[in-house]
This record gives sequence, structure tokens and C-alpha cells, in this order.
Amino acid sequence: MPANRQVLLDNRPKGEATVDNFKLVSSQTPPLQDGQVLVRHHYLSLDPYMRGRMNEGRSYAQPQPLGEVMIGGTVGEVVESRHPKYQPGDQVQGMGGWQEYSVVDAGQPGALRKLDTTRVPLSHHLGAVGMPGVTGWYGLVKIIEPRAGQTIAVSAASGAVGSAVGVLAKARGCRAVGIAGGPDKCRYVTEDLGFDACIDYKQHADAASLSRALRQACPDGIDGYFENVGGMVMDAVMLRMNAFSRIALCGMISGYDGRPIPMSYPQLMLTNRMRVEGFIVSEHMEVWPDALKELGELVGSGRLRPRETVAQGLESAPEAFLGLLRGRNFGKQLVKLV
Repeated sequence: MPANRQVLLDNRPKGEATVDNFKLVSSQTPPLQDGQVLVRHHYLSLDPYMRGRMNEGRSYAQPQPLGEVMIGGTVGEVVESRHPKYQPGDQVQGMGGWQEYSVVDAGQPGALRKLDTTRVPLSHHLGAVGMPGVTGWYGLVKIIEPRAGQTIAVSAASGAVGSAVGVLAKARGCRAVGIAGGPDKCRYVTEDLGFDACIDYKQHADAASLSRALRQACPDGIDGYFENVGGMVMDAVMLRMNAFSRIALCGMISGYDGRPIPMSYPQLMLTNRMRVEGFIVSEHMEVWPDALKELGELVGSGRLRPRETVAQGLESAPEAFLGLLRGRNFGKQLVKLV
């Protein structure tokens, strides 16, 4: 059996995460039992939710156990199979973690998903046509419930989730307004993704300034907001929300180092009779087939053009992950393992 390099969570962060929280080890993959398959990972997905899992405190998911392989989505190829449904050469997606190989009990529901890479490249099944894309689809379609002519705003608009939200909103006849960090990301959001406007939050020192820019970009106010960031960005958007508007709370990356995230205008939820709902996409598996079908068509037709930042080799994963938390990536952050 092949040697398998793995990244473990060695200790929990105190404040900001560092490379010293992780440990690179090597082990042998165990022989397969009946019903198992051996997968060689080609790409590892790095996502903001992993930062919350590194903490010991209560969150929406169990903490990442110390001394075990970091959790993470993977795509790759079956190299050996003792399950009738899978053959060597099948391309699959699963939660293989931060390692080069995984042994998977293929009979478990949701453990592996076979992929069709004829129209959608393998790596996009970890981004636009994977968990991030479905996250955008669920928050927009099921919580924001957009109607043609409405204005939909999304923070972290150039990322794997936010980019999908805007393209899906445009497909439903909405005005899509993004918030992103830096001129390159904003240009991608408007020129490549087709958003109507994108505001560079780095040009604004406070929520009042950002909110003035939003007023220009959203002359009719904001009917639906997809939240990935929290903090100053959310405060600015709250000042522009319409009566009976909806907010899908997906991420709060501004507070992932454990600091509280104050909110300046909670009274506006009442004043505007807003619907605010947090969600975790893995709790809504029933929507995945419909979401993946639409997202696959958008990517296959070129209407959704995902951007990727790709780090090379498993040893680069910790640094790439810390860069993601600081906004250094552009689009979906991946690690190429082959």
C-alpha cells in the first residue's frame, strides 16, 4: 500500500491561527476491507469553516480532534476498490481530509460521489459545482427567495460562494451587487461574472463610508443580502436594507479568530421587519441534486466562470489556509496534490 502524507491538527490556536498549529506526518494506508475503496486525492479544498473547527468551543460542528487529519473536501481518483459500485479510474468527490490518500467506506450514504468531468473540470467540483456553490444556491434560493427586479447584495463576492450567488441572482432577473477587497477582485466580479456593480470595501474606513457607496450602487435599496463577512461590512449593508428584506447568514469571517463581532444596528431588523436566517448547507442535502444541476449548467455554458488560487503540494496547505483567512486568495482556494 502507498505511503500517505497527512496534515494533523497538532494544537489549538490561541487567537490567530498559525502554521505551528499543524503537523505534517507520513503513514501507510491500511489494506482495504470489503466495501472500501482507496482514493488518491488530486485536489484538497480549503474553506473558512475549518477555522471554527480548530477551536474547542461550541460551534455548529464538532471540534476537529487533536492529533487527527484535518477535515476537508477532496476530489480524486479511485485507485483500488472492494466495492461493486466503484472501479479504479472513477473520479470521485468526498471528505478525504488534508492527506494524499483516503480509505473510504463507500457504502455509507454521502461518503463518495462519482463525478462527470466532461463539461466541468475536476477542481470545480470543490468550488462552483460543489459545496461552496450549493451553499450560495441554498442561501439565495431558499432564504432570500429572490424575485425578478429585486436587488441582491453579497459580501466576499469574488469568492467561491459569493460568485455563485451573484450569477444565480442574475439568472433570476435580479440586480446583483458585490462587495469585495481590491480592484482586481471587483473587476472580476463585474466583468467576468456579470454583476451590475462591485464595491471595494478596502476603499472605505468605516461603515458610514461604505454605506454611502452602497446607496449609489443600490438606488432602490437592498432586498436580499448574502452575508459571508460580518462586522463593518454587515453594518454598512444593514443601513441600506429595504422593508421585508431577507439576509442569509452564511459566514462571519471577520470574527473567525475568536473575537466578538459587534453589530451596530440590530434595531433595523425590527424596523424593516427583516428575515435573518443562518444555515449550514450540509443540513440540507435534499437540495443538492437541483443545485448541482443548475450550477453545472452555468459553469458548462460559461456563464459562471470560477476563479481558483491553487497551492502546490500538501506541505503548502497550512500557509495557503492562513492566506485564505486573510483574504490573500482570489476565488476558490485549493491545494493540488498530484
